Amino acid sequence: MEYGLAIESAPESIPAGTGVLLLHPSIGETDRIDTDFLKTDTDNFLVISTRTTAREVNQKLEYYDVDESRAVILDALSVERGYSRRESDRVHYISAPDDLDGIVDRTDEFLTKYDGKCRISLDSVTELAYYADVDGAYEATDKLLKLLVENDAVGLFHLSKEVHETATIERFRNRFDAVVELGVDGNVTVDF
Repeated sequence: MEYGLAIESAPESIPAGTGVLLLHPSIGETDRIDTDFLKTDTDNFLVISTRTTAREVNQKLEYYDVDESRAVILDALSVERGYSRRESDRVHYISAPDDLDGIVDRTDEFLTKYDGKCRISLDSVTELAYYADVDGAYEATDKLLKLLVENDAVGLFHLSKEVHETATIERFRNRFDAVVELGVDGNVTVDF
């Protein structure tokens, strides 16, 4: 199975099981890349949000005209910060961004529940490393990438290139088959 891809300079499609690493500057505008990835050639998608709340994710989807009926959101911030929350079929919560097992388990549930073409977006791996640690974030990312292969899904994983040491960035880069790099100037380079 192939998935269409709407990322500048990237191939038109990628095979099922592919994880794409999005390397970006801390102030980089990743929303356009993220939402184009989610709304192209997909039946259902999971947004794993360790950086913003479910409400903010919904606002982003609405702003970029992404079909929210296809979205499932896993909010890892609201519980820890004490924000009000309402669980539903399409919005789920875990205790904090360092609940790595919770993130992997909920992703597994999503991919098992939905048929057809499924995508995930993890925004962001950097937050996982901040709340847990780099090794934990790497192991969780590795498990998520394996779930993509098992379920014929694809995923986009955000990683800030200004926050991590070069060795950490290379460690993650080497785990992915595809890398999209967003420059401070908004230019996109790809390595597939």
